[in-house]
Amino acid sequence: MTAETAPPPGSAEAPPATPAAEEFVRVQQSPEFAELRRSQRSFAFPLTVAFIAWYLLYVLLSSYAGGFMGTKLFGNINVALVLGLAQFATTFLIAWLYSRHAAAKLDPKASAIKARMEAGA
Repeated sequence: MTAETAPPPGSAEAPPATPAAEEFVRVQQSPEFAELRRSQRSFAFPLTVAFIAWYLLYVLLSSYAGGFMGTKLFGNINVALVLGLAQFATTFLIAWLYSRHAAAKLDPKASAIKARMEAGA
């Protein structure tokens, strides 16, 4: 576990100034920040709704369509097992897609906002 500490006295590296509360409010109300939030929400909300619907479909099929879920596909592998494993695959797929989206679209915008705040502009 590491802890960030202040640079030693006489060091050329000074810690960045902490922005005032008013600066955070100003940035939060800026069009650039609104675009960052819109970009994040337009990706996260639809995928969240889709995954919850997919999960509820699995639960409902497990509860009310036992015959269908018990249908053997090959060997001892049935529909329920395949759909259950697909839940895990979907989770990892969504995490990977979000990671790519964040790296490509969100991180550059957030870094630009952060840099401007730290510079006091």
